[in-house]
Amino acid sequence: MASVATSSTANAFAKFTPPFSSARNLPQTLLLPRRRRSASAAARIYSSVSAVTPSPTKPDDLVENILSKVVNTDRGVLLTRDEHQKVAQVADELQNFCIDEPVKCPLIFGEWDVLYCSNPTSPGGGYRSAFGRLVFNTKEMMQAVEAPDIVRNRVSFSLLGFLDGEVSLNGKLTALDGKWIQVVFEPPELKVGGLEFSYGGESEVKLQITYIDENIRLGKGSRDSLFVFQRCKSAS
Repeated sequence: MASVATSSTANAFAKFTPPFSSARNLPQTLLLPRRRRSASAAARIYSSVSAVTPSPTKPDDLVENILSKVVNTDRGVLLTRDEHQKVAQVADELQNFCIDEPVKCPLIFGEWDVLYCSNPTSPGGGYRSAFGRLVFNTKEMMQAVEAPDIVRNRVSFSLLGFLDGEVSLNGKLTALDGKWIQVVFEPPELKVGGLEFSYGGESEVKLQITYIDENIRLGKGSRDSLFVFQRCKSAS
């Protein structure tokens, strides 16, 4: 799952009429020669000005920024409220660089790691609740988007730290417009040890794609949950 007078000032000084008509009438203090700044002093002034002048923000810089804020945070669970807000601010800036109609972009296809979510239970339901994380130690949270309209979500975990399992969802994607998608999922399938079964009923989610490139995808749910997906690297 952002962001800007010299000529007018010069004209103002050009039109300004000094109160003294000639140098002979100037006070003696104004006739004193000015001491020239040394090269080192000029360099210090330039450095101080450069330090307070913000450089133009690039999408790549924002991508690195948001990744640095969400990696190794248990997909956002370990972040404070203030840190979540900082992630949201960078996401808002990246949204300004989103391509038109990202839903139609072929970059959405592929396998994605669910790197962050502002609401822990949005991507994994009860498995990612406070109690669920005590019982189900999450290993991976993946989403595969396959052409033309297939979405597969998978959460792998370790049950009580010794029994491996996973829950998966298969869904069908529908484009609502150029930015919003809807996915209707079949009942979840749970695998634990040698057991495998389906439970529950169908579910439905809506997600707005707010930014996408070769590396990351940002999404915002209908309840304003923010997602950061990172493309899985192909095994070499």
